Amino acid sequence: MRTVGTLLAAGILIGGLIALEDQAGALDNGVARTPPMGWNSWNTFGCSINETLIKQMADAIVSSGLRDLGYKYVVVDDCWFDPARDSAGNLRGNPSRFPGGMKALGDYLHAKGLKFGIYQVPVDKTCAQYFGSYPGATGSQGHEVQDAKQFAAWGVDYLKYDWCSPNGTIDDQVRTFAKMRDALAATGRPIVYSINPNSIHAKTGPQRNWGDVANLWRTTEDITNKWNTGQTNGYPMGIQNIVDVTVPLASYAKPGAFNDPDMMEIGRGGMTDTEMRSHFALWAIMASPLIAGNDLRAMDPATTTILKNQNLIAINQDPLGLQAHQVSNDGARRVLAKKLGNGDVAVALFNQGGSTTTISTTASAIGLTGDSFTLRDAWTNTVSTSTGTISAAVPSHGTVVYRVSGGTSSTPTPTPTPTPSGQPGGCTATYRLVNDWGTGFQSEVTVTNNGPSAFNGWTVNMTLAGGQAITSLWNGVNTGTTGMVTVKNTSYNGTIAANGTTTFGFTANGNGSTAPTGVTCTTPTSQGR
Repeated sequence: MRTVGTLLAAGILIGGLIALEDQAGALDNGVARTPPMGWNSWNTFGCSINETLIKQMADAIVSSGLRDLGYKYVVVDDCWFDPARDSAGNLRGNPSRFPGGMKALGDYLHAKGLKFGIYQVPVDKTCAQYFGSYPGATGSQGHEVQDAKQFAAWGVDYLKYDWCSPNGTIDDQVRTFAKMRDALAATGRPIVYSINPNSIHAKTGPQRNWGDVANLWRTTEDITNKWNTGQTNGYPMGIQNIVDVTVPLASYAKPGAFNDPDMMEIGRGGMTDTEMRSHFALWAIMASPLIAGNDLRAMDPATTTILKNQNLIAINQDPLGLQAHQVSNDGARRVLAKKLGNGDVAVALFNQGGSTTTISTTASAIGLTGDSFTLRDAWTNTVSTSTGTISAAVPSHGTVVYRVSGGTSSTPTPTPTPTPSGQPGGCTATYRLVNDWGTGFQSEVTVTNNGPSAFNGWTVNMTLAGGQAITSLWNGVNTGTTGMVTVKNTSYNGTIAANGTTTFGFTANGNGSTAPTGVTCTTPTSQGR
C-alpha cells in the first residue's frame, strides 16, 4: 500500500531470481486454516481513519449480514498510531484519532463477534511515513518482541506486516519477517500473520513460497481499482494483471498458508459489474483472502450481491485449502479448476478477451471420470446436467463458475518408490506441468511420504527432455539444470510427516509439452527416526 502517484521508480530494486533457502523453521501456528475474510480500511480511506469510522464499519459488517457469512477480520491499516512511541518504547494509538485506545477498540470488535486486525512494518517507517504524508518513524525494526507483546495485549487477531522499502535482499526479508513470526508465536496468542514483501521492492511473490514464514503473503505490487493497468508486476496492479501472476503459484496454497493477491476493490467503482463479479469469483477460486475494501456503510445492491455470494464463499472456504490450478489458457479463454473436500470440483471459465465467447472444458480435464455430472452455476444457482462437457458463453472480462458434482476423481494414485531394506513406506515424486508458454514453462513436483512415520531428507531425480533447461527453482536445491537433474530438500522442508507432502517448483526454457522422465524419489536409511 502507498499513496497515489509516488512510485519512487528509481528506488525499486531490479533483480533476478536468487537462492531461496530459508534459515528459519516452518510456520505452524494453527490459524487461517481457510482464507481469512473481512474488511480493511486502506483502499477507501487511506490515512483518513479514526475510532468512530472503524466502529461504524464493524457495525455495518454485522447489520449487513457479512459477519455471519464469514467476514470477521476488521483490519485497521496505516496511520492508526501515535507518531512517537512512549517513554518505554511502546506503540500507542494516535490519541486524537483513537482516544479510547487500541485495546478498547479490540474489545469493541470482539463484543461484536469480530476479530481485530492491525497494520505495522518490519522496517523503520510505515508506508505513510516513508512517503512523507505521516510523521514519525514507528516501524517494528528493533522492536519486534516488544510490539508483538503489545499486539497480544490489545487482543489483536491479525497482523498485516508491510515491507514498504526498496532495501534488502529476499534473504534479508526472510530473516526479518521471521523475527516477527517468532515474536508473535512467543506471545501464545493465535494471530494471523499477513506479510507483503513486494511493496516498492523486487517482486518476490513469483519467486518464493512464503508458507514457512507467514500465513498469507502478497504475490504482487499493490492493487488498484482497474481491470488492467498493463503492469506485469509493478505498481499499480489491475485485476487481470494480478491473476496472471497468482495463478501459476497454486501449489503454494494449503490450510494455514495462502497466496494473497491483495484486498478487494469490489464496490469502489472503476470497473463494470461484470469485472467486479469476475474479481470476486477469481479471488474465491484462487483460495485468496476475501478482504473487502469498500465503504460498507453505503453498498449498492450489486456490491452486496457479489460480496454475499454464498456459493463462491463456500468454494473459497473449502477445508482442503487448495488454490485452483490452470487447466487451459489460449490467451483469451482461461479455465481454472479447484478440487473441493467433498469430491466436487469448482471450475472457472474466465474470458480475458474483448468480446463474448464460448469457453469449454471437460470433466476429464478437471480430474473427474464418469458420464453423469451435475453443474451448479455459482451466480444464478441454477443446476444443469452433463455427460462431461462443461461450457458457457462468457461475456468480455466475465467469469462463469460451476460447482461440478458426480463421477469420481481421476487423479492417479502414486506408486511408492521402494525404500532401503527394512524400511517401511517410501516416498513418491509426482510431476505436474503448471503453465506452458511455448518458449518456457513452469512445473511442480510433489514429494509424498507414503510411510507410517516421518522422515527427514529427500532426493528427487528426473531427466529433462532435450532443449529444456531450468532457469529457477524454489523449495529445493538442484544439481544440474539440463538432462539428469537432482533436487534435494532445503533446510525447512526436509522433514515430511507420515502421509504428508511437500512441493518444489521450477521454471525452465523450452517447450513444456514433454514431461521429464525417470522422476523418482529416495529417502535416507534413517527414515522414521
